[in-house]
Amino acid sequence: MEQELSDTIGVVVVAAGRGERAGASVEGPKQYRRIGGKPVIWHTLKRFLDWPKSGPIVLVIHPEDHGLLQAAIVDLPPRDSLIVVEGGATRQASVLNGLQALHDRGIRHVMIQDGVRPFVDEALLDRIAVELDAGKPAVLPAIPVSDTIKRGDSAGLVTGTVPRKDLYAAQTPQSFHYETILAAHERAATEQDIDFTDDASIAEWAGIPVQLVEGSIDNVKLTVKRDIAMADEKLKASALPDVRTGNGYDVHQLEPGDGVTLCGIFIPHDQKLKGHSDADVALHALTDALLATCGAGDIGDHFPPSDMQWKGAPSRIFLEHAARVVRGAGGTIMNADISLIAEEPKIGPHRQAMREKLAEILDISLDRCSVKATTNEKIGFVGRGEGIAAIATATVVFRGAD
Repeated sequence: MEQELSDTIGVVVVAAGRGERAGASVEGPKQYRRIGGKPVIWHTLKRFLDWPKSGPIVLVIHPEDHGLLQAAIVDLPPRDSLIVVEGGATRQASVLNGLQALHDRGIRHVMIQDGVRPFVDEALLDRIAVELDAGKPAVLPAIPVSDTIKRGDSAGLVTGTVPRKDLYAAQTPQSFHYETILAAHERAATEQDIDFTDDASIAEWAGIPVQLVEGSIDNVKLTVKRDIAMADEKLKASALPDVRTGNGYDVHQLEPGDGVTLCGIFIPHDQKLKGHSDADVALHALTDALLATCGAGDIGDHFPPSDMQWKGAPSRIFLEHAARVVRGAGGTIMNADISLIAEEPKIGPHRQAMREKLAEILDISLDRCSVKATTNEKIGFVGRGEGIAAIATATVVFRGAD
């Protein structure tokens, strides 16, 4: 029978460091630098916010970084349980501040995570939670050391080879029974001559048994500038392109007149299209197709036929508006394709002018604009010459998270 997980687990994310080894950046310390379009700390927090077992989350930051933090997490889902506290002079002091902020929050266990480990995954968190639920007072995710380890002296000479059997590289989140690690940290804060390199080392010093669990090779700590660049490349390479396709359909009745306007081009004819505006059925269909790519309704939502200001209006106004809506939502128009269904007039002689007009209105290259025409083989209202229909397809690429 599968072991049930414990109640929600408190989380302390430590992000108060200055990150000198990553070099200076206008974006600030490394936890605020962008990878995949978002700050590192955004990715780290998102992993825990998305994990079902996360309870209250404490974020420990440098006293000077409140503005950077607010800008970094502005579009994270609101979370009442996110607590921000300031760090101390050392990482150890910062962790203690974070642990103390969880007092009276009703948690049994806590995970302590480096703010610059943005690739921690749910499977690892679940493995740790199982061990905590089984009663382990301290759990350390780690991976076996695979490189040969050398010991050297101050002159840079090798003095020996360290057997790598039973050696592990520690990761975070290092996880504990809350009251136990809080007491150990408070005791450690009184020590003057001991250099604790991580929270597990405090647990070891306090005599708390630490259980190893399988870590993750992807759960890397971003330390130097190259680490950040590689993380950015990884996220960009794994991101799926946000390509959206919208469809539009429109039809207008024909009535006696002197010509029709299709794709913004006037074609002399013994009939005209009936409609509130200039009844350009092609541009109406394409307007709907573009609006569909970002869920922005249809042409009637933006230009209601009951509004007299649009009576006789050129339909390019509607298409230009749809293009602005799409671009305002982060979209780049890649292709516009219109199929006209009409018995008359003949579209072929005007196709190039129509494509050029589309390219002008949408501000895209001519090769991204397509106009086709067909008859309805004398079938139905189109076949009887009672109206003209248009089907439009728009392809738009939207920016990823940035």
